[in-house]
This record gives sequence, C-alpha cells and structure tokens, in this order.
Amino acid sequence: AEAAAEQLQLYRRDPEGWRGCRSTGEVAVSWRPSSEFAGNLYKGEGILPASPQSVWECIKPVAGGLRTKWDQNVKDFEVIEVISDTVSICRTTTPSACMRIISPREFVDVVVMKQYEDGTMQSAATNVEHPLCPPQPNFVRGFNYPCGCFCIPVPG
Repeated sequence: AEAAAEQLQLYRRDPEGWRGCRSTGEVAVSWRPSSEFAGNLYKGEGILPASPQSVWECIKPVAGGLRTKWDQNVKDFEVIEVISDTVSICRTTTPSACMRIISPREFVDVVVMKQYEDGTMQSAATNVEHPLCPPQPNFVRGFNYPCGCFCIPVPG
C-alpha cells in the first residue's frame, strides 16, 4: 500500500508527458504511457465548489461510503480485512456494461488512506491476493496497478 501511495506521489510530482484527451467545464482528463505496464496512465482533474472534507467523504474508499451512490462504475465496496487504521484489504465490484457484453468485474486491493500537512488527502491502492477473498463466480477478477485519488485543498 505504501509503495502504491509513493508511486501516485511520483505521478503527481512529474508533469512530463501528460497529454490532454478530454475536457468539459468541470473535468480535464489526461494520459501518458505507463512505465510499469503496456498501456497508459489516466488522470482526471477538477475543482469542486466544496470543502476538501466534503469532497473526501464522497470519494474515500470505505464500506458504506458515498462512492457506490454516485459512481455508476462502482457497484459495491467491502472491507475484507482491516490491517491498521489507515490500511485495509478491500473488494470492489463493477456492474456489467454494454448490454452485458462486458462481464461484471471484481478487484481485490490493499488500500491506504493518508493525510498530509498541507491538508491533501490521498487514497492509494494496488492489486493483492487474499485468502478470505477468492475469485467469485459470475465476476472477472481485475488487476489494479497503483491507483487512487487525491483531494487537494485550493485556496478560497
């Protein structure tokens, strides 16, 4: 989990190579080639008219959290094992897509939540196998490289 958090911090600090691919009035999405796997990294950025704590409540990875209510790509989120007050093993499921052409997915990750001195909040996750969560029938087991979210306070 700590390695995933550090990898995300490296992405955040390195502005090189990001190319814009989509933008609305609220969100800008960029991509760049990954140095870890044959594919691309993606990041979405936006400024929300809310306190960092309110935004964090919407995105933080916790069982019973708000993410399953607003994110159509997250069907369920459950904690498999609590490692510490900031680290846990979690299972996320996604619904089928494209008229069920794409099967539902499940992801099992080690997740860490951090808060930094400047008020930035971070969740970081990466794939893990866990004996309490073997692959489930009717789901395709997905694999996450280091991924996560930052909630960064903006003055004003």
